[in-house]
Amino acid sequence: MTQHDDAPPPREDLAAVEAQRALTLDAARPQAVDKRHRLGKRSARENVADLCDTETFLEYGALVLAAQRSRRSIEELQRDTAADGLVAGIGQINGAAFGPDRARCVVMSYDYSVLAGTQGFQNHRKTDRMIEVAAAQNLPVVFFVEGGGGRPGDVDVNAVMASWLEVETFQAFARLSGKVPLIGIAAGRCFAGNAAFLGCCDVTIATRDANIGMGGPAMIEGGGLGQFTPDEVGPISVQAPNGVVDIVVDDEAQAVKVAKQYLSYFQGAIEPGAVPDPQRLRDAIPENRRFAYDVRKVIDALADVGSVLELRRAFAPNLVTALIRVEGRPLGVLANNPAQLAGAIDSAAADKAARFMQLCDAHRLPLLSLCDTPGIMVGPAAEKTGTVRHAARMFVVGASVTVPWFGIVLRKGYGLGAQAMLGGHLKRTLFTVAWPTGEFGPMGLEGAVKLGFRRELDAIADPAARDARFRELVAEMYEQGKAANVATYFEIDDVIDPADSRRWIVDGLRMRTHPAPDPKYRRYIDPW
Repeated sequence: MTQHDDAPPPREDLAAVEAQRALTLDAARPQAVDKRHRLGKRSARENVADLCDTETFLEYGALVLAAQRSRRSIEELQRDTAADGLVAGIGQINGAAFGPDRARCVVMSYDYSVLAGTQGFQNHRKTDRMIEVAAAQNLPVVFFVEGGGGRPGDVDVNAVMASWLEVETFQAFARLSGKVPLIGIAAGRCFAGNAAFLGCCDVTIATRDANIGMGGPAMIEGGGLGQFTPDEVGPISVQAPNGVVDIVVDDEAQAVKVAKQYLSYFQGAIEPGAVPDPQRLRDAIPENRRFAYDVRKVIDALADVGSVLELRRAFAPNLVTALIRVEGRPLGVLANNPAQLAGAIDSAAADKAARFMQLCDAHRLPLLSLCDTPGIMVGPAAEKTGTVRHAARMFVVGASVTVPWFGIVLRKGYGLGAQAMLGGHLKRTLFTVAWPTGEFGPMGLEGAVKLGFRRELDAIADPAARDARFRELVAEMYEQGKAANVATYFEIDDVIDPADSRRWIVDGLRMRTHPAPDPKYRRYIDPW
């Protein structure tokens, strides 16, 4: 409470409450805070203070204590179970850019210095309360989820609760999916119920030293599955390549910075940023169609300078998903990566793309597809991964997308993969244009020639002559499928100077936004 020098001292009842509140603050718990710092971590309140704009955080349930009164004194509970291990409330994030109304967010943080950040009866009730507020007010949620899962020591509730399975918190939190942005941050150890919250979030941000798992060492051992240290369970070396973690950061400070940036894309437009030199795009694709290139450089040259945030980089690297801004307006980008699997779409890439489509559609971000794919991955090994079902997700999800969608074919646009990248077919998007390097066809040129001209080629006895004829047929097909020829059939909207790509995107962003989905139909974002 702020006091002026000439203000009278607070009355006794107010002073008593303030003294009680002071016991929950870091200043009253120096040893616990010091232990966090020695581990290279911050306290829950330090993270919340860094995330929220100065003096905007309004805390709910600060005076709550663990449900252990039948076995511990109030003094002990006030000392050891401050806020029952959950700092929760409403604050403003990015208020300077978006104003106080669009900046309001629900913020929650498990406090690892209180009973290892476990989930107790009262902090479940606090979480339920904040979820209720987020749903009613359509507020985004940022959740720091470090902790060890359920807490068995809350004995006060044993008379009214036996299994704890009637807790509604997980169902209530999951119902926020698709309704408001959900951001999960994991530092250190995040197990069991804490990990369940993380998995429900739209985006997962984790520090390099994080360990994330649906059960910690005690649960693993109790299930007869062996003995492991916490560091052996779900390290980032596992959880980033497998797609559990979207963004890996160095520490909690960087996690907060990334969370603010991620949230900003869903808070609206900002003043346009610096514009990259559009001439860079003219040389982005090698003249030799067999050479790979870095599609991230294409994305950087299309987006406002410094506005790119890539998601799930370590998972399915043959497809890039990123949030960007163009003239200050946010949108999502799907891009094939020819440097990995030649940009082919395998099961993992299809899952990555489909979920990203859901994310952008649920929160009304336009989509931009940068297509350069030889198609969907085929072969016995691919089929063992369930490609038929996974690839179909792109068609099913793409058909339900309602936000504006734009397509630019950078080079290869072949087969079902190209159709999937563009929402189902070449005219599904509000515009589909190609760069002069664009090439199209029902399948890759070489494969098409081998399949369609097998008899003719097999009839040529001389290997050199056979190879020459093969290359001749490929060249003929290439001419047929060149973007400039495809455009004459009006199968695409235009072939453009790569330097004009931003102009097309900007004009697309000015188109009338498609109507929002029927509110009676509950949309959600698939956790996978």
